[in-house]
Amino acid sequence: MEIRNTHFISLLDCLFLCSFIFKFHHFYFLVLFHFEMAPLSLFSILVPFLLCITPTLSTNSEGNALHALRSRLIDPTNVLQSWDPSLVNPCTWFHVTCDDSNNHVIRLDLGNSNISGTLGPELGELKHLQYLELYRNEIGGKIPKELGNLKNLVSMDLYENRLEGEIPESLAKLKSLRFLRLNNNKLTGSIPRQLTGLSNLKVFDVSDNNLCGTIPVDGPFATFPMKSFENNRLNGPELKGLVPYDFGC
Repeated sequence: MEIRNTHFISLLDCLFLCSFIFKFHHFYFLVLFHFEMAPLSLFSILVPFLLCITPTLSTNSEGNALHALRSRLIDPTNVLQSWDPSLVNPCTWFHVTCDDSNNHVIRLDLGNSNISGTLGPELGELKHLQYLELYRNEIGGKIPKELGNLKNLVSMDLYENRLEGEIPESLAKLKSLRFLRLNNNKLTGSIPRQLTGLSNLKVFDVSDNNLCGTIPVDGPFATFPMKSFENNRLNGPELKGLVPYDFGC
């Protein structure tokens, strides 16, 4: 019997539809529109297929990383309200900036946003990030060592929070870093000597923490003013060969 119902779509049509949707990122709208007109039997065939391909269509590693960050943060004033995980990428979210060519996240601006909570390892997935601005909040917990994976990072501003624990040695891998401000937190331990290898570092501030040991004098540390180290338990500049670097810790 010939089927003349114009509302009926074949399995082949659906497969074509899915290909079209993948290309133009309109998966949910179009699929739901056609499913509404499809017979139940066809629906039952397509559901497993669509469930398998949906993660591929909607998943974006940078969006996932930022959504994971949002789940860790307490946001009483809803500054993160636009962070919708169902979107293909996070470039339309407020406080997120992407590059024009590839839609990669290059800047995260959440300074002075009245947020609290903690940071997690997922931030290390933002491989193209250049500016991490989280200053003047109430963020606690440790600085994730995974931030050392952000090889394109130019500026890291985490000052005036409640961060604790040690400064990760992994930050020494950030060879493009020019600004590192961690002042006014609750950081402990010594200043990682590995940071002296950051030849591009122009501004370094760890004042008003609870750091111990001595202050490095190699590399860019020879140019940083002493006020960058004030109000800690530091024992002054390193005296090579005279006392251990971590003396007083």
